[in-house]
Amino acid sequence: MEERLNNRQINVKNILLKYNAVLILIALIIASTILSDAFFTVTNIFNLLRQLVPMTLATLGMLLVVLTGGIDLSVGSVTAMGGMITAIMIQNAGMVSGASMIVILIAVLGIGFLIGCMSGAFVVVLKMAPFVATLATMTIIRGAAYMTSNGQPIRLSSEYDTSAMMVKFGSQGIPGIGLPWPVVLIIVVIVLMWLVMRNTVFGRLVIASGSNETAVRLAGINVNKYKFFAYAICGMLCALGGFILTSRVAVASPAVSTGMELDAIAACVIGGASLMGGKGSVGNTIIGVLVLGLITNVMTLLSIAAYPQQIIKGLIIVLAVFLQYITNKEGAY
Repeated sequence: MEERLNNRQINVKNILLKYNAVLILIALIIASTILSDAFFTVTNIFNLLRQLVPMTLATLGMLLVVLTGGIDLSVGSVTAMGGMITAIMIQNAGMVSGASMIVILIAVLGIGFLIGCMSGAFVVVLKMAPFVATLATMTIIRGAAYMTSNGQPIRLSSEYDTSAMMVKFGSQGIPGIGLPWPVVLIIVVIVLMWLVMRNTVFGRLVIASGSNETAVRLAGINVNKYKFFAYAICGMLCALGGFILTSRVAVASPAVSTGMELDAIAACVIGGASLMGGKGSVGNTIIGVLVLGLITNVMTLLSIAAYPQQIIKGLIIVLAVFLQYITNKEGAY
């Protein structure tokens, strides 16, 4: 009898440790529902999901880099640049037809990919530490974003068909359901990312390169190639986030997404990813994004200032890291 009780206690403890991110999310949902009547409404939930799309894209990109044992501080700057390129092409480059939206999207993705390649080259070719390399990219791209607009926001003009389509895409949803189009897009991206990480050689080797780089190299695999493309894909996802952010607010600013890199890192950590590399999953990372988003959302509904939000975010990050440490320690025995 005593042995059964001990086994149950161990099982409960293991569940609490293994699914701590899920439990934190559930606790936040329950607390938010109790604290604010406006929280669990369709309008608020859809608005929350729509607002989290750029952040989710940046965090998925960050996850790829973190899995290789690196870090990318440029995600906020690349998101801002993606938005600036979108607005400039609509306003100043003659992109005035509805069909031009596809051209703009391809251009934004391409520029984001090239920026990611620059970070990847700094890390892989120049052998710079990821922190320093992406800090340089962050500074360069943020400065370029300011230069392209002379430091001023660019508002989408309603006289262009592309602007109308962009705003419609960012603010409206599926007829009859109301699910926002950006949320539909991010669901597709999440599923694709999940499939890539679980079922492709690329996904497995990205994880392996962060888990045991020496062993992967000894197996004759070019680790640098996978690191390089992790940064490149991260840049592409962040630029897509800028495109979607511009469609939602109908304005592009070189100052947007400042500090996004810290939230992206925090979401990865809350989701159980290890900053040492080799550990992390798409599902848990999305949970981390939702945890941070819920904190901001419920505090906004309660009219709480931004500064306390930062304190609570920090405390939750500490809790998540502490639980991760305990989980790793328990797993060592």
